[in-house]
Amino acid sequence: MRAIHPDADTTATPIGAKLRAARTGQGMSLGQLADTTGLSKGFLSRVERDETSPSVATLVQLCQVLSLPVGALFAEPEIQRVSYADAPRINLGGVQAEERLMSPRGEHRVQLLRSELEPDAHGGSDLYTINCDVEVLHVIDGAVTVRFADRSVTLGAGDALTFPGREPHTWHVEGGRPATVVWVIVPAPWSGSA
Repeated sequence: MRAIHPDADTTATPIGAKLRAARTGQGMSLGQLADTTGLSKGFLSRVERDETSPSVATLVQLCQVLSLPVGALFAEPEIQRVSYADAPRINLGGVQAEERLMSPRGEHRVQLLRSELEPDAHGGSDLYTINCDVEVLHVIDGAVTVRFADRSVTLGAGDALTFPGREPHTWHVEGGRPATVVWVIVPAPWSGSA
C-alpha cells in the first residue's frame, strides 16, 4: 500500500514584499542585487511581486546577500489588536484627561495613547519631558496648544506636531470645547507591563 501525501497548498506564501523590504532597507537597487547574485533584474522583479517562486538554492542565495534569515520570510507577523473599549486607562499627569493606552502593554518600540480631553484639560502649568526620542501629537477633534520654553504652537483638527521627546513642554485645550488627540511616543517610555 502506498502512503497518501497531502496535497500541497496551492496558495504560495508571499515572500516578495519581505525580500523587497530587505533590499530597499539596505539601500540596494534591483540592479545591484542582480549584479551581486548573477540573477536577472526581470527575474528578481517577478520574485518581489510574487509572480514566480525561486528555487530553494536561489532563495538561500538571496537571503545570504540580503543578510536575511531564510526563516524570516515565512514567519507570521506578530499582529495585536487593541480595541478602544478594552484599552487600559492610564494617567500620565494630564488634568481633565481620559487617557488610554492603545498599543499593547508590552510593546517597547512605540507607544500610542488616545486622550479624550475636557474643555479645560491641560498637561500641568510646569513644563515636563518624556524619556523618549520622538513625540508626535495628532489632533483628531478640537484644538490644543503645545507650549515649549521658547514658543507655543496651536493645532486644530487634523494637525500633527512632531518634536524631540526630551523637549520640555506642556499642553492646553483651546476654544472652550473638548478635544480628542493621539500621542505617538517612540520608543515607549513605559511598557505598562509592571
